[in-house]
Amino acid sequence: MQELKRQKMPTGIKSLDPILGGGVPVGSIILLLGDLGAGNYEFVFSSLVNTLNTRKGSAQKGTIAPKEVRYITFTRLKEDMKQEIINSLCIENIQTIVDTIQFDDLSEHYFDGSMVPDEWYCKGDMITRLQKRTGHESIFVQISQVINAAQPDSLVVLDSITEIATQCNTPALWNNLTGFLRGLQRVAKQRNITMYLLLSRGILDSSKERELADITDAVLLFKWEESPGARRQRVMYFEKFRGVMPHLEERDLVKFAVRISTSSGFEVSNIRVVI
Repeated sequence: MQELKRQKMPTGIKSLDPILGGGVPVGSIILLLGDLGAGNYEFVFSSLVNTLNTRKGSAQKGTIAPKEVRYITFTRLKEDMKQEIINSLCIENIQTIVDTIQFDDLSEHYFDGSMVPDEWYCKGDMITRLQKRTGHESIFVQISQVINAAQPDSLVVLDSITEIATQCNTPALWNNLTGFLRGLQRVAKQRNITMYLLLSRGILDSSKERELADITDAVLLFKWEESPGARRQRVMYFEKFRGVMPHLEERDLVKFAVRISTSSGFEVSNIRVVI
């Protein structure tokens, strides 16, 4: 019987994809766990823009380009996010590239029931807002609808899991979140949807961080470290990557130095160390 081999989707990070054998396995749920400013957002922005900028070209054998890129936000405005991505990279036609991203703003559902005044996040009149709240659905239902609407072989970003997790302050709500993510991990494999989940490090209890990390297929940790010259250096760790980690460990490629430039965005250089 012919051995089954999963296709890969390029990350768009030119210095990283060759190390990963072309990209990440299609259908992976990847947790990007980062210290503030350490590079997880720059990784996502660079990945989206570079992937979209090159997907019209011929794909490398064994890899596929995303048919669609969706960016799900819970508190940020669509135009604010677009401008942040545009400001992060200085490449030709970046406005046109970013315009091809499908932004899904779930802020109306996220803020419902909170202390935030309706007029801050909802443009409808009072009657419309009251009718909407009468049929209010949970944020997990709204995310599910976005995922169901995504094309197979898509790339989806959830920005961010931190915002949802901090609201899950009871055991029942936390179980809803972890159960939902386990279901998301399953449907991603069924529909070949690759996902980046952004999570800020140090906000949740360490046990909760570990539980979320256990659910996902991969955990990329972005942190600051002091270099021998007493300069702070961004580094990226592969804490786990199902189906990829053994390959990385054979080459001692578990930790990477990170550089962020305006021309090419997020870049890595391998450091052969024993972690």
